[in-house]
Amino acid sequence: MSVLKDKNILLGVSGGIAAYKSITLLRLLKKNGANVQVIFTSSAHDFVTSLTFSTLSERNVLTNFFEEEDDNKTWNNHVNLAEWSDYFLIVPATSSTISKMVSGNADNLLVATYLSCKSQVFFAPSMDLEMYKSISTKNNISLLQDKGDILIKPGKGPLASGLSGEGRVEEPEKILELLKKHVKKKQIFNGKSILVTAGPTYEMIDPVRFIGNFSSGKMGFEIAKQASTMGAKVFLISGPSNEIVDDENIILKKIISADQMYDECIKIFPEIDICIMSAAVSDYKPLKSYKNKLKKSSTKSLQIELKQNKDIIKTLGSIKDKNQKLIGFALETDDEIKNAKIKLKNKNLDAIVLNSLNINGAGFNSDTNKISFITSNLIKDFPLKNKRNVAKDVLLEIFNLVRRASQKHVMLWL
Repeated sequence: MSVLKDKNILLGVSGGIAAYKSITLLRLLKKNGANVQVIFTSSAHDFVTSLTFSTLSERNVLTNFFEEEDDNKTWNNHVNLAEWSDYFLIVPATSSTISKMVSGNADNLLVATYLSCKSQVFFAPSMDLEMYKSISTKNNISLLQDKGDILIKPGKGPLASGLSGEGRVEEPEKILELLKKHVKKKQIFNGKSILVTAGPTYEMIDPVRFIGNFSSGKMGFEIAKQASTMGAKVFLISGPSNEIVDDENIILKKIISADQMYDECIKIFPEIDICIMSAAVSDYKPLKSYKNKLKKSSTKSLQIELKQNKDIIKTLGSIKDKNQKLIGFALETDDEIKNAKIKLKNKNLDAIVLNSLNINGAGFNSDTNKISFITSNLIKDFPLKNKRNVAKDVLLEIFNLVRRASQKHVMLWL
């Protein structure tokens, strides 16, 4: 999964010969899963067509403050556009556009949106050699950098004037890599390794029957996906599940039984910074598993003796070091907070995520969940949300937990 997936990106195109490169950049952004809204200056239409950009972005290209259709005016709200964006790329940024960005001359939608923007701005100058070298341009670029905007330095080579030198817009592929590198640095779990367990385990009675539960694995898979989006290298151990993942940052290991999950967790755990145990592991397994299918007999009842599985999370809690964080999940039906806190203490967890079967829309096989995030001194309740947003909530709480622990360690050291 690309770090740009689901990011909201404004692509500002001003009127210069290099505007054609923005077409390739737009395609690359969309290929990486970004949502892109294109804004033209009026002169950009002289170099490229809005049809190409609207087709590729799947959104109408915006140029004017108002759009007229059948005598009806629609306002393109520059403030809303700015608030929507995670990043604003201005490619190409002509000398005129750069000057307006500095002076605050909001006579077009692109600059007005820029002036309202709180998200990170990247600008890629495009102009002839002497224009780029001029004191006015250099001062304007310096002022934008002082403000916090990121300069995408132009390349050297043949220019539209016939001269050769600095002033060419950087290649789209390099702009993309620059943006991705920046996003990755800002990710809260960049450089961290996270282990996530998901789904049920099946404890075989015979080749066709098993003891299991209704877990779909949806919650664990969403946590893994969101952890990857936040920069982590993710190890995902999943029991039988129909969920799929296609992400180069997620290493998926499929298992069936609790014993198999135990072995994989013990093997990977020493490499892990954070472990999130969201799998619904069977507490018991048959004392004896039959090699051949059990046949129905004249006896109306069948007794299967069970024995406890190894307690994976308790084992991990006993071997984790002071720098590792271990997060458990608890699905309860009664005395929910009390039982979750007992599990938190007895298994040496740093936090536990409580969900209840008593709430409509929460629990197994649902696309939504309602959780409480519990530590030794905190209980934080969340409303019912889709599991993607629940995963984000869980990970942000874990990040806060790690940060508080780090600050406490620094204070003790001082």
